[in-house]
Amino acid sequence: MVICGRQGVMREVVLATRNQGKIREITECLRDLDIVIYSLNDFPATSAVKEDGKNFRENALKKARYLADFTGKVALADDSGLEVEALGGKPGVLSARFAGDKASDQDNNKKLLEHLKGFPLGRRGASFRCVLALAEPSGQEIVIEETCQGVILLQERGGEGFGYDPLFFFPPLNKTFAELTREEKNQVSHRGKALRKLKEALRVRGPKPSPQ
Repeated sequence: MVICGRQGVMREVVLATRNQGKIREITECLRDLDIVIYSLNDFPATSAVKEDGKNFRENALKKARYLADFTGKVALADDSGLEVEALGGKPGVLSARFAGDKASDQDNNKKLLEHLKGFPLGRRGASFRCVLALAEPSGQEIVIEETCQGVILLQERGGEGFGYDPLFFFPPLNKTFAELTREEKNQVSHRGKALRKLKEALRVRGPKPSPQ
């Protein structure tokens, strides 16, 4: 549980993830809102949601709706992944399990490099895509989508971040996502841009306090 903000009516938001990297990034981006942030780690009885949607939007909404119904709190789900042009948009919605259901980040990165073997940098264009879905127990929803363009390198660089970050080179900063500080990454990443849009939407509309 993380408390953000310093004053005002505290609202409770549950993140539909146990991924510590995502939890850190989302918490950092939302730190100036007056909310109490929980994650799935705070609700061990929640069942895994089968991410069988055809796209990121379907998966994000499915996770957010389930969690809002289960907890009775505002739920925020992120579904994001990597789309590589030379692979026809793959791994896409399968990004987290590209090398198998129990694949590690290293497994997925290794498989991606194998699939791109022989492709020059000029043909390694890729984008990170993020869809955020916020669902309230009342049924109200917000969906936001953002992308970030980059290039998949021939080998990993950097020790920060998670997932495909060590392979995703961001030309404007001449670094991979794994070479950026968390603050730098939040400024330019797909998730960071989506979260800033979400913050503006929440400031205008704001989720209602969860029932006690």
